[in-house]
Amino acid sequence: MDTETQHTERDRSSHPSATGDTRPAKDPGERSRFALASRAADAVPGGRITLTVLFCLVSVLLLNLFVAQPFAIPSGSMEPGLRAGDRVLVNKLAYRFGADPQRGDVVVFDGTGYFGNADYVKRVVGVGGDHVVCCDEKGRIQVNGRPVDESTFLYPGDSPSEDPFDVVVPDGTLFLLGDHRADSSDSRAHLGSPGGGMVPVGQVIGRADWIAWPAGRWTRLTRPAAYARVPAANGGRG
Repeated sequence: MDTETQHTERDRSSHPSATGDTRPAKDPGERSRFALASRAADAVPGGRITLTVLFCLVSVLLLNLFVAQPFAIPSGSMEPGLRAGDRVLVNKLAYRFGADPQRGDVVVFDGTGYFGNADYVKRVVGVGGDHVVCCDEKGRIQVNGRPVDESTFLYPGDSPSEDPFDVVVPDGTLFLLGDHRADSSDSRAHLGSPGGGMVPVGQVIGRADWIAWPAGRWTRLTRPAAYARVPAANGGRG
């Protein structure tokens, strides 16, 4: 037998592939995880089906606590955009990483101590430092001297406000109004209450981003362009 043949035979005998089994060896960690899942499934009634349901429920709970929360619209104060009984998805991360509510955002907030012991949904009209006045000679709300055309979202036939006001929004707070001004208890109604009708930013639960129910009303809620053009209180852009 020549040298080349001897090397070839030694190579074949030294590799598992020589037996014809080319399957990769299982990772011990993978076997452990599989065994753990099997033991957990055996330990609960219903086995894997029960575990799957529990996993889904926990995932929904975590999503609801930290990411998005459904909120049922309780009244007609935000009509015509939001109707009583609509379900909106509230983005709970919208203001958690340094971002602040902006004028025109629709927000859900805890009104305890300011509006009442409940959660509310309103539109942000003024942020900290803003000078909000109602109304100019054409009946429009002014923010930092700029009139705001609210005709695209106000309830048909409503004026921006039947009650005049002239307020400066303290830093860290919001001035909030409903879109159905004739049927909304909002910052205007609480100007003489603790906080002067303003709600601290810390009370905001999140921004309403989507109408999720009824299915036929699935819609993304966007910030009106009219508010995007309002200058900041210091004369810059808002």
